[in-house]
Amino acid sequence: MRRALILLAGLLALGLAALVLTGADDMLLRWAMEEQRDTQNALARALRALRAGDPGAMAAFAALCFAYGFFHAAGPGHGKILIGGYGAARRVGPWRLSGIALLSSLAQALTAILLVAAGLWVLGWSRERMTGLAEDSFAPLSFALVALVGLWLAWRGARALGGGHAHAHAHAHANGPDGLCTTCGHTHAPAPADLERATGWRDTAMLVGAVAVRPCTGALFVLILTAQMGIFATGIAGALAMGLGTASVTVAVAIAAVTLREGALASLPGSAAIARVQPMIELGAGIVIALLAGRLALGAI
Repeated sequence: MRRALILLAGLLALGLAALVLTGADDMLLRWAMEEQRDTQNALARALRALRAGDPGAMAAFAALCFAYGFFHAAGPGHGKILIGGYGAARRVGPWRLSGIALLSSLAQALTAILLVAAGLWVLGWSRERMTGLAEDSFAPLSFALVALVGLWLAWRGARALGGGHAHAHAHAHANGPDGLCTTCGHTHAPAPADLERATGWRDTAMLVGAVAVRPCTGALFVLILTAQMGIFATGIAGALAMGLGTASVTVAVAIAAVTLREGALASLPGSAAIARVQPMIELGAGIVIALLAGRLALGAI
C-alpha cells in the first residue's frame, strides 16, 4: 500500500509538471473558459424553453447548470487554490477534505441565492448592482480571506518548526517513534499523532466561509432571470446544480492534494522524519496560497 501510494503520488506530480512544462495548462484554461461561455448561451436558450413549457427542458437545464459549474471550476479560481493548498499543508483525510470541498461549493451557491433574493425583493437592487457587488466587493474579499488562511498555515508551520528546535541540550538526541527524544525524554518535534489529528469545525468554517463569500456569476445570471420569469424555484435548483458541478472539480483537487502529500510523507524513513518535514510542507503551502490569492485579490481591486 505504501509503495502504491508513493507511485500514485509520483505519477500525479509528473502529470502536473508535464501540464505546466508543455503549456497544456494554458490550453486547458482557455478551453474551460470557452466552454463556460458556450454553456451560458445554452442556458439562456434552455430558460426560454422552460418558459415555453417544452418537455424535457428541466432536465436539459439542470444538466447545463452542472456543466457550467464544472467548466467554471476548471478555470482559475480561489476554491481550488484553498482546498488544494490546505490538503497539501494539513494532514486531513481525503473523505473529510472532499466533504469540505462539496460543502464549500454548495455554500457558494447559497450565497448567490441569498444575494439575489435579498437584492430583488428586499433591497430593490438591479441586476447590474448585484453582479457588480459580487465582482467588485465580494471577489476581492474572498481572495483576501484565502490569502489570510495561507498566512495562518505558514504561521503554524513556522511555529512548529521553531518549537521543534527550541529545546537544546549539550548531548546527542534521537527521536523515538512517538516524537519523544530517547536521550532526554523531551519532545523536539510535533508527535505524529498530533499531525494526523483531523481538523475541527473551526477549520471547516474558515475554509467554507472563504470560498462561499464570492457567489458564482453564472448562478447570479440564472437566479435573476428565473426570478424575472416567475420561476425562482427553478433558478435555485439550477444554482445548486452548478454547485455540484463545481464540487466535481474541487473534490478531485482535494483527493489529488491529499494523495500527493501522503505519497511524499510515505517516502520518508519514519515517523520522526514525518514530524520534522510536515511543518515545512505546511509553511511552504501556506506561502504559496497567500501569494496566489494575494495576486488574485490585487487583480480584482
